[in-house]
Amino acid sequence: MKLSEVLIKPILTEKANAQQDKLRRYAFKVARKANKLEIKKAVETFYGVTVTGVNTAVVPGKSKSRFTKSGVISGRKPAYKKAFVTVAEGENIDLYSNI
Repeated sequence: MKLSEVLIKPILTEKANAQQDKLRRYAFKVARKANKLEIKKAVETFYGVTVTGVNTAVVPGKSKSRFTKSGVISGRKPAYKKAFVTVAEGENIDLYSNI
């Protein structure tokens, strides 16, 4: 798998921001087929930091339904994989530079 296909986007939530400040841990949405070694290499090459640990979790898809004038519309949200990347002491990733 190419390194440009591994990282999809960073996850920017309140919980992820709190972990960035306290634990130097950053959350990314990654490809489902990516393993921990590929994720580590991709983060190190794209952001220029030293990665000390990678944890992954697969978020299952959920059923969603919505009430409309024409009745109930049911659908499904897709499953995705997220990675929690811990960087070395004294290093950080600036995720807000492109916004």
